[in-house]
Amino acid sequence: MDVEPELLHQRVAVVTGGAGAIGIEVCRMLLKAGMQVVLTARSQARAEEGVAALAGQEDQRIIARALDVTDADDVLAFIRGVEQTQGRVDVLINNAGVPPRGHGLSDMGDEELDLAMGTHFHGPLRLIRAVLPLMRAQGYGRIVNVSSSLGQLSQMGARWPAYRLSKAALNALTAVVAAEVAGSDILVNAVCPGWCRTPLGGPEAPRSAAEGAADIVWAAMLPDGGPSGHFFRDRQIRPW
Repeated sequence: MDVEPELLHQRVAVVTGGAGAIGIEVCRMLLKAGMQVVLTARSQARAEEGVAALAGQEDQRIIARALDVTDADDVLAFIRGVEQTQGRVDVLINNAGVPPRGHGLSDMGDEELDLAMGTHFHGPLRLIRAVLPLMRAQGYGRIVNVSSSLGQLSQMGARWPAYRLSKAALNALTAVVAAEVAGSDILVNAVCPGWCRTPLGGPEAPRSAAEGAADIVWAAMLPDGGPSGHFFRDRQIRPW
């Protein structure tokens, strides 16, 4: 993508779940591209650990912030704070997640479903609604919802029901928001990073965290007129 370095330095990216393995790599790549990054985690201490993991890049372009995406008041206060300190939000990456549990629907508890939906759907929905006015005012925005092939209706299965249902809802949200902002320079997509070697994915996964993050950052830096309202894996449009 051909973007003037001065313009990239003005852009602000918010990354939820920024202290996880993929989140850290996403932040690292955005910093390398020249953006300002707000790395969030559920606690301030965890967010600061994420910043510390970016050795050599802890400068004024990265900020650690606590954010509980399942808390509506916390989301609003967080976005107000970013608006006051940074003045804008150009990129929103909804990466915060909870792990799937490998049982069937009959064994799924309400608390498990509430946590998955709160993290993967309600949180991104609140954040998107909060940042859209900023993106519309500045005439630019990129929203990336980090999803999973487990949320694809085209290959829906029985195991991991709470995770599947919440990611399917996130995919639907992606399509709805993309339709809402169609015709503007706000691009909204879902990305599956694939099975990655993370504490969640385990050591046998075929992809590194950096490889998964690269596809997310690719979607976060799509050029003007780029695709919107799609589900991507390996930078290819896949069926919902």
